Amino acid sequence: MSRIPPNTLALVNGNLVLPEGVRSDLALIVSGDRIAALLPLKELPAAVERMDVGGRWITPGLIDLHTHGALGHSFNEPDEEAFAAITVENARRGVTALLATLAPVPLIELMQDLDFIRAWMSAPGGTPPPGGTPPPGGTPPPRPGAQVLGAHLESPYTHPAQCGALDPSALRLPEDGSYHPLLAYKDVLRIFVLAPELPGALELVQRLVENGIIPAAGHTTAKEEQVLAAMRLGLRHVTHLFSAMSTTVREGPWRKPGLLETALVHDGLSVEMIADNRHLPPTLMKLAYRSIGAQRLCVVSDATNGAGLPEGSRFSMGAKTYEVADGVGMMLDRSAFAGSTTLLNQMIPVLIDQVGMPVHEAINCVSRNPAQVLGIQARKGSLANGKDADIAIFDADFTTWRTMIAGQWVYSRNN
Repeated sequence: MSRIPPNTLALVNGNLVLPEGVRSDLALIVSGDRIAALLPLKELPAAVERMDVGGRWITPGLIDLHTHGALGHSFNEPDEEAFAAITVENARRGVTALLATLAPVPLIELMQDLDFIRAWMSAPGGTPPPGGTPPPGGTPPPRPGAQVLGAHLESPYTHPAQCGALDPSALRLPEDGSYHPLLAYKDVLRIFVLAPELPGALELVQRLVENGIIPAAGHTTAKEEQVLAAMRLGLRHVTHLFSAMSTTVREGPWRKPGLLETALVHDGLSVEMIADNRHLPPTLMKLAYRSIGAQRLCVVSDATNGAGLPEGSRFSMGAKTYEVADGVGMMLDRSAFAGSTTLLNQMIPVLIDQVGMPVHEAINCVSRNPAQVLGIQARKGSLANGKDADIAIFDADFTTWRTMIAGQWVYSRNN
């Protein structure tokens, strides 16, 4: 760095988690809102301001593809207070970007939710939708919470037999054509979950692909041939592996694989997994990791309004009420989980200690891989020259020490 620009900071004495491994002999240079360089410490110019991170982990900011809410609020509430509470709490956990995930509700309410997400992203300090126009007057400081990159819709076009904690009264069939108004939100809709076996689902997959929206399979009873038919039309993502998902059934003497087996085998699918150590026991998480590998596995929180609330707290999604019990969201009759109450940073130790992932692979599953799914890997998801300065610094147990978004500290713990 022959010339040191203003607003340059070097993070030193940290364990930098890079896509290929961990390095402790490098300084991470941030200039303005970008990562400017990764330099050997001996090459660091003396004039650069330094921050000693005390041997902590330095990682790319975490990206949560699938999170519904926190602290009693959900993204189904088109409300400034709700969005601020959820995004600030995520930033406090090292999450710098997320998809605001919506549960199925009547279509008029979904459109109101999507209108609000669009407005939130376009407001000063927000993240304009892809191709959107930033607000006038230059780039404002980021909001204090995690950036909202768009919406992830667990849509009404899923199967009632696999609805889990979703409200079955809000479910519909794609063949009724009611999804067409939702396509007008292609600027904010990033992932759209559907059941490929439903009448009209294949046409819906085509329409989503044509509009640049990622079709995802989930909450489904589909057999392998139905999943493959949707894949030929552009299906490429799978929602929360093992959860509300079809598996092998017998038809006479024949065994028919479901979405689970298809997702484990087919490289054309990126796959979400909830790693709260409640939804899945370690053996199933290990099976996913060993089958899928660390390249296409995305760990998601699937956090609901109950995240951050004490044991026994009641919370609602749509018309249904749930409870925080045994560290997870539960249906009141205990018949099914109702999303997790664990945020993304808390899942990293599970991946390392229970699943057996190396640290860098665990971090890739919550940063690089989600960025690749969204097609934003050139800007986010890893610590590399020129990328957005979205950075998390963690203690040894992955409790957050500091969070940076676009080169500005949005969370700093006092000790």
